[in-house]
Amino acid sequence: MYLLDTNTLIYFFKQQGHVAAHMQQVPAYEIALASVVLFELEYGLLRSTKPQTQKRGMDAACAAHQVFQLDYKSAKAAAWVRYTLEVVGNPIGKVDQLIAGIAMANDLILVTRNTREFARVPGLRLENWFDTPPARIT
Repeated sequence: MYLLDTNTLIYFFKQQGHVAAHMQQVPAYEIALASVVLFELEYGLLRSTKPQTQKRGMDAACAAHQVFQLDYKSAKAAAWVRYTLEVVGNPIGKVDQLIAGIAMANDLILVTRNTREFARVPGLRLENWFDTPPARIT
């Protein structure tokens, strides 16, 4: 199952990269969102010049996909991510720590273009749907 990072959803909404092609090949029930990603998108709506259009896209995404919350198991995983990366002096952003924690706690593959940052998290599985075209189904 896949967890979409904020940038992946934005690329989907803007029809950029190969994100939409991947999403057409993966069943909706295999794609999930994180509550903290929705937080970032809601903040973006408040700053947007086209909030109604973007809100419709967000509502459709939330209706089509499961939303994973920052529950206790995810919070523990995120704390581990933060601690592990701080110890080696290579931290990532706080919201990214939470997203990574949700992905790890729920055994999800994180889909992001921000692989440079997230690759620092040991054991986090990543895919980049923006730059990589989907494999052809034969």
